[in-house]
Amino acid sequence: MTVSRIQRLSLTHFRNYRAASVRTASDIVVLAGPNGAGKTNCLEAISFLTPGRGLRRATLDDVADKEGDGSWAVSAEVEGALGLATLGTGIDLPAADAASTARRCRIDREPVTSAAAFGDHLRMVWLTPAMDGLFMGAASERRRFFDRLVLAIDSDHSSRVSALERSLRSRNRLLEDRNFDTHWCEAIERETAELAVAVAAMRGETVKRLSAALAAREATSPFPTARIALEGWMENALMSEPATAVEDRYRRILREGRARDAAAGRTLDGPHLTDLEVIYAPKNSPAKDASTGEQKALLIGLVIAHAGLVAEMTGITPLLLLDEVVAHLDPNRRAALFDALAQLGAQVWITGADPLAFSDIAARADIFHVEAGHIERRT
Repeated sequence: MTVSRIQRLSLTHFRNYRAASVRTASDIVVLAGPNGAGKTNCLEAISFLTPGRGLRRATLDDVADKEGDGSWAVSAEVEGALGLATLGTGIDLPAADAASTARRCRIDREPVTSAAAFGDHLRMVWLTPAMDGLFMGAASERRRFFDRLVLAIDSDHSSRVSALERSLRSRNRLLEDRNFDTHWCEAIERETAELAVAVAAMRGETVKRLSAALAAREATSPFPTARIALEGWMENALMSEPATAVEDRYRRILREGRARDAAAGRTLDGPHLTDLEVIYAPKNSPAKDASTGEQKALLIGLVIAHAGLVAEMTGITPLLLLDEVVAHLDPNRRAALFDALAQLGAQVWITGADPLAFSDIAARADIFHVEAGHIERRT
């Protein structure tokens, strides 16, 4: 089993970091410091070493140092599935006549087409305070959360989801014209159905395996477990029907729903509307009805189980980014978290305002103090 590890992290003009570098030697890396110091910014920088927009879903321009020239860079020396490698990403100084800002990705200083190539070296899972309201929020947030779980297993999932969204937008624009070209619409719907089935199939496989992993951990996990399911007809149909049959059915739904979708200005059926159902297993009740503390513990258990599944399915133990995860845990639950992380065998980057919260693991962790965009090792 390969473990995803960052040995050295360098930030240049990223958020409040003009220039910073961190070298690690342990599998637990603690970033401690006051609120607003830049702890989450550091985790966000690491999260750009995967496909997508990072753990805050920020635009490329938003993460640049406000006092810089608009460029930024994140570089990491990693030990991953293909051995030692240097991964880098960022944006260069925008040209005056550039129509848009392009993100650049490099492996061992050689350009690669996208951040999906980073998935050959390391996988990543994260948990942030923004996820605390996941079970109470919109279906789109739960769907995005689950797609991030799928992405940690299949590094091409994000590109397929993006391609599906583009295809749906193309169809919506075409339907705005009452005299649209039927043949062109059929071609777009064929592409849409192919992409939809590919997205739904990987979601379905992931939820099936993650459900089994959660059930296996239920008796031994210190965190409450969840029962999960996808509320989407396509994901569930693919569990028992051939992909070609499901694809044909969706093409028929799209064709018969053109007038309805045109009136609505959007496509009203498909995996772009799928929701994630989460049941709080100890009480057999919806997770949204659990207390705040129960929901937090449920999320932690879900993420740890998922990290184990990523390792099982890919052979790569993922890197974990846990932002302020211990803030509301009692001492016993905090100790249980540290034990669970140790059993997982992953490298974990964890933040917190109070360094005393990490006293139990100080002897086996790299602990850094973060202050106003500076990172210094605590001695």
